[in-house]
Amino acid sequence: RHIVRFDFQGKKMGDLSARTHLDWLESEAIYILREVAAECERPVLLFSGGKDSVVLLRLAEKAFRPAGFPFPLMHIDTGHNFDEVIRFRDKHVAALGEKLIVRSVEDSIARGTVVLRRPTDSRNAAQATTLLEAIEEFGFDACIGGARRDEEKARAKERVFSFRNEFGQWDPKAQRPELWSLFNTKVHKGENMRVFPISNWTELDVWQYIAREGLDLPSIYYAHEREVVPRNGLFVPVTELTPPKAGEQPEVRMVRFRTVGDISCTCPVASTASTPLEIIAETAITTITERG
Repeated sequence: RHIVRFDFQGKKMGDLSARTHLDWLESEAIYILREVAAECERPVLLFSGGKDSVVLLRLAEKAFRPAGFPFPLMHIDTGHNFDEVIRFRDKHVAALGEKLIVRSVEDSIARGTVVLRRPTDSRNAAQATTLLEAIEEFGFDACIGGARRDEEKARAKERVFSFRNEFGQWDPKAQRPELWSLFNTKVHKGENMRVFPISNWTELDVWQYIAREGLDLPSIYYAHEREVVPRNGLFVPVTELTPPKAGEQPEVRMVRFRTVGDISCTCPVASTASTPLEIIAETAITTITERG
């Protein structure tokens, strides 16, 4: 008997041994996204406009098109994001025709649920409070994110379906086993899951996928001239939130960003890479993680 296999797009797969590692990672992520849609009552996909969440949206397209996504998109806006990223976020979501929910750390500050010591303090950690408020507001039971295990030590402990208790807390010792990719999605009222479909991807995988799929990204991921201040071995971007300190002299350097988080804690790296292939070549030899 001759058996013909088809992929998720209905195309003949041929010899499974001919599939690349990106094909396998893509298939795994699509399977996880479909599990979320099938098992969870009110999921949401977290979309910041960064490269990892752009990859997530392409995977969601492959998982659910031609229908719309079975969940809305949501961005927790710190108010300290790079303008290029926010413009890209809105343009990209409009092109997809999907619903975007935006909840702001600024609103949490106004309510008094987030208190900063100084107005210029990093709001990166404060996002957690605003996210929990949004989860309670909409009753979300699963938040799909683009975190990867290679980003930092804490994320290396995350499961694909990462359980959060009724206080929104993550306890690595209380996570559920995921043998043979069997996921336990049961949560009680007030509890929720974080779901990471690209947990097993690396930064290099992400860029190889971006190159393969021809995905658009915010311009600051690519080499551009920017005013920076050398400080402690880093290039600190000169902005209203991060002005030069006394005695520091700004310089114009050719740089790019490997990650596009809060302005107050995100530095670019020296680079002339202006295409995904050039960035792949850089990433393949770097010895520092993108959040390093």
